[in-house]
Amino acid sequence: MRCVVTGATGYIGGRLAPRLAAEGHDVRCVVRDPAKMRDTPWAQQVEIVAGDVLDEESMRRACEGADVLYYLVHSLSESGFAAVDRRAALISAQAAREAGVSRIVYLGGMHPEGVELSEHLASRAEVGETFLRSGVPTVILQAAVILGSGSASFEMLRYLTERLPVMLTPSWVHHRVQPIAIRDVLHYLVKAVTLPPEINRTFDIGGPDVLTYLEMMEGFAEVAELPRRTMLPVPVLTPRLSSHWVNLVTPVPRSTAVPLIDSLVHEVVAAEHDIDQFVAPPEGGLTGFHRAVSLALQRISSGQVETRWSGANATYAPSDPLPSDPAWAGGTVYTDCRERHASASADHVWHVVTGIGGERGWYSFPLGWWARGVMDRLVGGVGLRRGRRDADSLKVGDALDWWRVEECVDEGDSRLDPDETALAPGERLLRLRAEMKAPGLAWLELRVTPTEDGSIYRQRAIFFPHGLAGHAYWYVIAPFHALVFGGMERRIVGAAERVERGEHPEPPTGVVARLRDRRARRDAERARPVLRTGT
Repeated sequence: MRCVVTGATGYIGGRLAPRLAAEGHDVRCVVRDPAKMRDTPWAQQVEIVAGDVLDEESMRRACEGADVLYYLVHSLSESGFAAVDRRAALISAQAAREAGVSRIVYLGGMHPEGVELSEHLASRAEVGETFLRSGVPTVILQAAVILGSGSASFEMLRYLTERLPVMLTPSWVHHRVQPIAIRDVLHYLVKAVTLPPEINRTFDIGGPDVLTYLEMMEGFAEVAELPRRTMLPVPVLTPRLSSHWVNLVTPVPRSTAVPLIDSLVHEVVAAEHDIDQFVAPPEGGLTGFHRAVSLALQRISSGQVETRWSGANATYAPSDPLPSDPAWAGGTVYTDCRERHASASADHVWHVVTGIGGERGWYSFPLGWWARGVMDRLVGGVGLRRGRRDADSLKVGDALDWWRVEECVDEGDSRLDPDETALAPGERLLRLRAEMKAPGLAWLELRVTPTEDGSIYRQRAIFFPHGLAGHAYWYVIAPFHALVFGGMERRIVGAAERVERGEHPEPPTGVVARLRDRRARRDAERARPVLRTGT
């Protein structure tokens, strides 16, 4: 089968595409910026084309010669999202119909019938109806909470449970939910191409367990070996107020928390499981809640998170300026440039640079970073708690706390565009673009250049102000640069030199780190020889 996958840089699409390729299908990934897939391990197994579900011509080209269109896109946090989703669905349906596509597969949200739905759930249902009426046979798989390493639903569950030993619980935590493991969702998506051609309908998909959200938190605590949580019911805590609470406590921003909580206002339990008539369950059966949580935590602990909810949520436009633009591109540009010689090799400095953020932090003024992150969350920004997909590696498009990896060039790479700032021989570059709320655009560039006696570490913060507020913002924060950027420069180099001497940084904290440490101690105990005594 020739399969077109939209949303291939997203959480579901980024896992589905390689699995379709592994099944022998020809896969074409439609992405707005193909460069974001440059570092994807399976990029050579698929065809990557530039396209946008809101661009009629690009969707027509994408659907040419295709048998199946996987539609895995929705504008979760954009203003006017319902109108955007409606138009995107109409354009994609028309492109599929004109190209002779024989099947559309859409992953929607499970919802009850006969009740007034939230704006987000209503929009997802409308997109599904658009495809069902398109004239192209459509399969809509409707899921509730998806459990998997890196999913927004799992991150919300994980952080609420881990960080709140005592939690004020709104009424919606007592509603029943039928969660499903990400591996089972992918199983049904892959097998959807085998369904009879005449099928044009929705299917509810869910795991074997039906639980309240409260029971899910208690179950997570049990699997994660946390003390039992205390829940205090507060009926007046509405979904909107709950989203602010989630925004402050978890890495999930309010714009994402709102639709997640809206989906829990009603009980979301499968009304049918007719999919069993056409698709056999996964080998070994559907994954239960406790096993799904355990598998997700193992993935996070071992650094094997394939995709993450934050991976596709870039907040900038291609027309935005770049830090490599020439000075005459327009406007004032503020910079903070620092340079330091390291006795450590470029390899060791680069290892520290690419491991920055997340649980390791930013090597300077933790209180300042924390305070700026809290302020960003209070005004609806992403804050500092998104963390990172993988503890030790970065690729273009990754979310890294409130930054987005815009460029990551290791030694020997020659992948920069001709207009990019040239790199010295052997030089490596990490460029991060800020996604915090600020009156302007900001980047942070980190470069490592090898020398005969070690390496040179270069650091450049860049800010393009917007209006008077942007200029004022730069001058207000400028006094803190010596603390933040100066400390960062010194400590990154210092950390690299300690690594070269064979010293190791302190282990990270958090539930996943604790589980990792517990496992290591348990393995060490098992490997320890037993001393026997006797007479």
